[in-house]
Amino acid sequence: MKEKMKSDKLGTESIPKLLRDLSIPAMIGMFVMALYNVVDTIFISYGVGIEAVAGVTIAFPVMMIIMAVSAAMGIGGASVISRRLGEKRGDEANQVFGNIISIILLISIIGVIASFTFLEPMLVLFGASPDILPYAVEYMFPIMLGTFFFSFAFATNNIVRSEGNAKFAINTMIIPAVLNIILDPIFIFGLNMGVQGAAVATVISQAAVTVVILRYYLTGQSSLSLAWEDLKIKWSIVKEVVSVGMPAFVQQASGSIMMIAINTMLIQYGSDLYVGIFGIIQRILMFAVMPIIGVMQGMMPIVGYNYGAKQFERMRETIWLTLKVVVISSVVIFLSMMIFPAWFMRIFTADPEVIEAGASAMRILFLTFFVVGVQVVAGGLYQALGKPKPALILSLSRQIVFLIPLVLILPRFFGVSGVWIAFPIADVLSFVLASVLLYKDRDTILVKGKEEEVKEDIISLTH
Repeated sequence: MKEKMKSDKLGTESIPKLLRDLSIPAMIGMFVMALYNVVDTIFISYGVGIEAVAGVTIAFPVMMIIMAVSAAMGIGGASVISRRLGEKRGDEANQVFGNIISIILLISIIGVIASFTFLEPMLVLFGASPDILPYAVEYMFPIMLGTFFFSFAFATNNIVRSEGNAKFAINTMIIPAVLNIILDPIFIFGLNMGVQGAAVATVISQAAVTVVILRYYLTGQSSLSLAWEDLKIKWSIVKEVVSVGMPAFVQQASGSIMMIAINTMLIQYGSDLYVGIFGIIQRILMFAVMPIIGVMQGMMPIVGYNYGAKQFERMRETIWLTLKVVVISSVVIFLSMMIFPAWFMRIFTADPEVIEAGASAMRILFLTFFVVGVQVVAGGLYQALGKPKPALILSLSRQIVFLIPLVLILPRFFGVSGVWIAFPIADVLSFVLASVLLYKDRDTILVKGKEEEVKEDIISLTH
């Protein structure tokens, strides 16, 4: 009965209302998550300096690797769980959930071991110069110790949305964000811990929300239940989750490789200063793309449920409405970044050199941002439908196939500007690829296929 109350609305309520109810909380939650990343960077920039921002930027690829595995478990698991719920297979959905928790525990053990063994060599490998290495180590050590909290919170947030419980999903994002914003100045300034204070504040915030999420599942507030027998790893379940979540893993992991390539080229053709500038721009970019990702995440459980329930017309209505919303959003963001780049930089720093160089770089980076929405939705759509191959192609395309080669090649001709130019070119190429894939599969996901029309004609004749 509980499962019916929680998830059946995905197949019955009006699509605009569903998309609004799931997307707006997701957007707000993603906004808050981006906000505390922004606040983190502001405190570090003003409290320690642009070198510290560069150190955190160098360390960020390590965090992205942790989040890549969590994304594979969370997004892949959410897709599988939403389809299980749509097919009325609640017990199997619980087994999927239990297996995800077990994998997260294994990831966490690896993270703790890594913090004591090869953290510093890894950061050097990722491009840390002698001047910024201490900041990178200070920031990442507490983060690695808290791997479980990050992985658990990130993965389960996607799973909560897969059962249609958007209200609690947004709470799991708001709670750590608010706590982090409160604790940052206490640890960075009050306790004079500098960069490490920012990391400790983040770990404590994620630990607090982990307790809240565990209570949600253990007290029966979810459509899913957590039982000991479901924690036993079944490789058939893990394989299905990983196959669907692999595009998310590839996207996050390739993001880590991309960051390493960008940092390396910025230092080679510029200086540590440009790494710090990119660290600021990256936070702004993260902030800008969050509304689009929020709409996409709101779309995914609706599409997944209705696809599992064979309600294809509702599925297609959801897809078209999502595309309209994200195109409008991406155009608004594009215009804002073209008109007010220096204003956004001044939020983070008062250094005229950083502001001027950062504003110039932002205009180039956001030059074709208005096409980003389509590629984001296409990737999420294929994940929601449990179609890993096209989702994987889209995940690979922007960062691995297009962006990283461009980042490595263009600076040889244009210097530091070549790094910035790589972004709009990669966005256009990714948009073209996403459009081709969507057009190819239009009879399945965008327009009514011939098989469906034949079935409807037979049903109308029999009645």
